[in-house]
Amino acid sequence: MGFEEMTSQYDKIIIFDCDSTLSSIEGVDELARAAGEEATQEIEKMTAEAMEGKITLESIFARRLEIIQPTADSVSEVGQLYIDTVEPSAKQVIATLKNQGWTPIILSGGYRQAIKPLADYLGVEKIEAVDLYFNQDGSYRDFNRDYPSTRNGGKPEVVKSLREKYSPSKIVAIGDGVSDLESKPVIDMFIGFGRYAVREKVKQEADYFITDLQEVVSLIDN
Repeated sequence: MGFEEMTSQYDKIIIFDCDSTLSSIEGVDELARAAGEEATQEIEKMTAEAMEGKITLESIFARRLEIIQPTADSVSEVGQLYIDTVEPSAKQVIATLKNQGWTPIILSGGYRQAIKPLADYLGVEKIEAVDLYFNQDGSYRDFNRDYPSTRNGGKPEVVKSLREKYSPSKIVAIGDGVSDLESKPVIDMFIGFGRYAVREKVKQEADYFITDLQEVVSLIDN
């Protein structure tokens, strides 16, 4: 692919969060279930507080994985679960947007290996997410601690790098959490999504707030 083709492909970028946006679940919470009920409750509480902006993402990112100790197999299972719990209109919406010249990108604080099956299912080629590292036997080793979306303020960093690399004419983002909302100053439109989880800060500060993903198409047309 030549430079001109690459540039035109990314002329209009639409960024989707994954958890509680393209799928009804929070992947990390599903991974936690294998660690037992007490761990599940603790992790669900941490996840919710981080998404609401009550605690920082970096304060819990490593801690959650240390508690869960996810295996390669359990991450694959969550990958299938993302597909099983996909937002019903997501595939159609993404296909429509692609036909209108938009390039969809998934930007998540979740785990690349779990998100990839969903991205493939939805026809999304580019994923910006956190890589997990496993030992040869599939046991948990670590995660990419340098990746921006492991911390608050990280998603805007990724957006800036996309803008620098592709020089798009427009960037729109949609998500449910405060970490998604942080991208608002560096994009052209931020759409809050509240079908599965309503975060008051997101609802108040988003350019638009929707509960039906199909509304995205008409919003960005305007």
